[in-house]
Amino acid sequence: MLSRVANSLYWIGRYIERAENTARILDVNLQLLDDFEAYVDGVEEVFWEAIVQSTGDVELFREHHDGIDADGVTAFLTREAHNPNSIFSSVSSARENARMIRDQISEEMWECINEMYHFVRNEQEFLDNEETTNYDFFEEIKNYSYRFVGLMEATYFHSEGYKFLQVGRYLERADQTSRILDLKYFLPLPDGQQGGGTVDIAIWVAILRSSSAVDAFQSNRTGEADALNVSGFLILSQNFPRSIRYCLRQLEQQLRSISGTDEGFYANRAEKLAGRLMGDVAYASIDDIWEEGLHEFIDRVQLRLIGLNQSIYEEYFQLPAVDMEAEIAVQRSQQQ
Repeated sequence: MLSRVANSLYWIGRYIERAENTARILDVNLQLLDDFEAYVDGVEEVFWEAIVQSTGDVELFREHHDGIDADGVTAFLTREAHNPNSIFSSVSSARENARMIRDQISEEMWECINEMYHFVRNEQEFLDNEETTNYDFFEEIKNYSYRFVGLMEATYFHSEGYKFLQVGRYLERADQTSRILDLKYFLPLPDGQQGGGTVDIAIWVAILRSSSAVDAFQSNRTGEADALNVSGFLILSQNFPRSIRYCLRQLEQQLRSISGTDEGFYANRAEKLAGRLMGDVAYASIDDIWEEGLHEFIDRVQLRLIGLNQSIYEEYFQLPAVDMEAEIAVQRSQQQ
């Protein structure tokens, strides 16, 4: 497979997943504001600032907005093209990558991405309908993502290209799940409230909802939705498809499948970094993580995912540098 095709497939997987998870992060904050309207009165700015901080785009936001409020943050993360992580930018980038390799993906996959792009581009037209809200818009983004994944599974040949799509999806999902968890770090508790109190537990339940994890959590955990139980579930669950551990496991398996490497071995630096990160997470306990600090642990995971992304690029997508002098020398020797 050509490196440019593999690169486009990898980024299609990442961008579709990113658009879905940005919708999830915005959705959870709207849920929290609805649940605690009385509590957030006067400190609503803190809630919206937490969203921007969790995405790592604070400086870019301040370049284009004077203050932080609901309309500004929603626009920044939904429709503003100068934000490379907005839903519009993510879907546009996915569509452009798909357009460049239309002959390498199924017609149904292309149509889904194209429809998603036009839906996002016409967001205001959708919201002008009196019967629709921001919740409905975010739900539609998630539905388009589900549809794309279903079409990929059902209509796309499960060969090398499929594996690069999966690598992109699971790397992005691991990163975005960590950001949803990190949102709690930036959200304040009201005066007099302690960790484990009513508001604290409600915030952790909202984080579960944003990850579509409420039912799975209740089916597999006997304790209440407190900090240890929820963070442990979203980080360490072996079977929940949005947990960090599950995503890293899938990522590691897909990378080894591309190179044909047996489990327990690695053929390149990308596989080595993926296996090492997977092992570190798999052998950690939630007590270990909280002893280090949840925010600090998440920061460390995110930095290692950035390094893994770079290694994947260098191994599969980067074109080797051409030594022109050596090439000329070879051609001259062949002519002689």
